[in-house]
Amino acid sequence: MYDCTYIEPSHSVRGLFLFPFVNFLNLYNMYYNDDTTIYFDGKFMKAKDAGTDLYGQSLHYGYSVFEGIKSYSTDHGARIFKAKEHYERLKRSAELMHIPFDYSVNQLTELTYELLDRNGFTDAYIRPLVTCSPNMSLSKGQKSYLSLLAWEWNNGYLADKMKIMTSPFQRPNPKAFKVEAKVGGHYVNSILACQDAKDKGYDEALVLDENGNVAESSGANVFYEKDGVLFTPAKGSILPGITRQTVMEICNELNIPVKETFFKPEEMRGADAGFFCGTAAEIVALDSLDDVPFTRNWEETASGRVQQAYLKLVRVLSL
Repeated sequence: MYDCTYIEPSHSVRGLFLFPFVNFLNLYNMYYNDDTTIYFDGKFMKAKDAGTDLYGQSLHYGYSVFEGIKSYSTDHGARIFKAKEHYERLKRSAELMHIPFDYSVNQLTELTYELLDRNGFTDAYIRPLVTCSPNMSLSKGQKSYLSLLAWEWNNGYLADKMKIMTSPFQRPNPKAFKVEAKVGGHYVNSILACQDAKDKGYDEALVLDENGNVAESSGANVFYEKDGVLFTPAKGSILPGITRQTVMEICNELNIPVKETFFKPEEMRGADAGFFCGTAAEIVALDSLDDVPFTRNWEETASGRVQQAYLKLVRVLSL
């Protein structure tokens, strides 16, 4: 999930996500420094020495695909959570967008571990990005470049009990976009929805689909709880997240019923509990929707149990 609030960098947080109004010096401090190493176009190099082509579709049109992955510190060193699933989705996104991309899942995983090792990172956020070669026409990519970036992230997501609002911005129509692909250009919609909510005094946006059903936040999947049952939007307009799938697996283990269905925001307002989930967000409890509070104490809900199970799981499965 993407937080569009500016946060002053500290020694424990090198980077969070997208921050409008941050100058380049602040970005340099948060994401990288003179010693930071990245992987770009077949080789490892210093981040400060990297550049991009000004005549590419990725820059001009958002024609790129990417992933958001986290690694965790364990007794065995840095371990990436669900690397296989993330890199399979990256390859699928490239395929759906007709972007040539020949790296295997094993190659991508090995390169990522080397990236973490070169930077000395354990708890980290990892951003694989696939961009296209110079081409200003509206045609499919002829060649792609892989970038692997990482920055330290050792204190979790910096938000909980979020106050959210129903956004006037809709999720992109699945008849117009490959919504199941994680595409750079899709996130212009996310920036608009998130910033609109911030400007109105809320923490985040709840985005609806073209039929007025709840879809997701500006960058995370959503669940709500009522009478011990969790509800989450059915596939169709959403990006079905890896964390979303993990939540459903946890619910199966804990015998918590989950229903994938279409529902309106009024069905979610005043429910027992609600949460957003995503790789960066992990599981974030919601305080209210459209100023209507969720009614139960978070720690006493099935949602709270899922959150605690997830926090344990990311360390166990990363071993």
